[in-house]
Amino acid sequence: MSESGDAWVYGSNGQRYWGRYGAAGLLVLDADRGILLQHRALWSHHGDTWGLPGGARHDNESAVDAALREAKEEAGVPAEAVQRRFTSVFDLGFWSYTTVVVEAVAFFEPVISDPESIELRWVAIGDVEALPLHPGFAASWPGLRERLHSRAGEITQ
Repeated sequence: MSESGDAWVYGSNGQRYWGRYGAAGLLVLDADRGILLQHRALWSHHGDTWGLPGGARHDNESAVDAALREAKEEAGVPAEAVQRRFTSVFDLGFWSYTTVVVEAVAFFEPVISDPESIELRWVAIGDVEALPLHPGFAASWPGLRERLHSRAGEITQ
């Protein structure tokens, strides 16, 4: 069993980032329902915002494995119901966050399965920016959205 990465990492400017070994999140795209978003618990870092199910990577855990594990723990996303499309990495040198973008290939209903979520919701791509987004997700969303559109012309939400 690998060592948990649940801890803060601090940058030289005092900014803190969750995940001793970095962090990862899962962006699930369903062609009919949109993007799966998590309304973060009030007590969490940047609570009461919307973002992706995700969290700290464990020691020697790949970003893809971490994103799938966290999405299963927080939203009940079954790994066998999704297919990987691409990854996007935000790398600060001492810490990184990897967004693992997957497409739902089988129907599933997300389930709040731990206290980190207030709500889980499928959100149309065009409606994502109307929500109060987690700052990190808000910063990465325009690039992710562009990559979603450039990789799949059929996405029109």
